[in-house]
Amino acid sequence: MSPLLVVHIGAGTIGIVSGGATVSVRKGGPLHRAFGTVFFLSVLIMATLGAYLAVYGPQPTAGPTPPKASVAVGLLTLYLVTTAWMTARRRAAGVVAFDYAALFVVLAVTTALVTFGLQAQHNAPNRPGGYAPYFVFAGFAAVLCALDVTVIVRGGVSDVQRIARHLWRMCFGLFFAAAFFFLGQQKVMPKFIQGSPLLIALAIAPLVLMVFWLVRVRLLKQPMVGVAAQGR
Repeated sequence: MSPLLVVHIGAGTIGIVSGGATVSVRKGGPLHRAFGTVFFLSVLIMATLGAYLAVYGPQPTAGPTPPKASVAVGLLTLYLVTTAWMTARRRAAGVVAFDYAALFVVLAVTTALVTFGLQAQHNAPNRPGGYAPYFVFAGFAAVLCALDVTVIVRGGVSDVQRIARHLWRMCFGLFFAAAFFFLGQQKVMPKFIQGSPLLIALAIAPLVLMVFWLVRVRLLKQPMVGVAAQGR
C-alpha cells in the first residue's frame, strides 16, 4: 500500500470521526468549531488525494466505467466542504468572486459526470449499475448549480439561510465520506460485518442528522448563535 493511499485512508477516517463529533456537540461552541476545522482539513486532504490517486495511482482493470471518474466526485466533495466553510465564515451578505468560481467548478463537475455516464452507458448499455450512479451524481451537482445561481441572483443569503447552507453542505460532505467508506470499502472490513445493515445505518446517519438540524434551524427558527456569530 502506497504512503499516499495510507494518508488518504487515514484522512478519511479522521474526517468521518471528526464530522460525527461536529454534528453531535453544541453548534457554534468551541468544540463544534474545533471538530469542524479538523473535519474540513481532513476532507480536503482525503478528496484531494483521492482525485490525485485516481489519475496517477495504479489503475483498475478496464471495465464499463471510466477509471478516472472519481476525480469528479472528489472535486464535488471539495466543492461542498469548501463552500460550506466559506459560507459560515462570510462576514457580510453579498456575492464575491469565490461564489462565481464555485459555480464554475460545480458546473464543470456536472458536465464531467454526464460525460463519464454517457461513456459508461455506451460501453455497457445493458448494465445500468455501471453508468446510473454517474447520472445520479450529475443530477445532484446540477441541483447545486441551480442553488448557486439562485444565491448569486439574490445577491447573497441571510443569517438563517447562511447557517442552513453551511449545515447541509457539510453534512453532505460527511455523507459522501461515510458512504464511500462504509459501503464502498467493505472489502477491507472483517467478513462478519460486510453487508451488515449497520454499515448502511452509519453511511446514512449524516443525512438523518442533517434533517434534524435543518428542521430546527429553518422551521423552528432556532439559529445556531455561535455559528452565526462567526460571520459578524
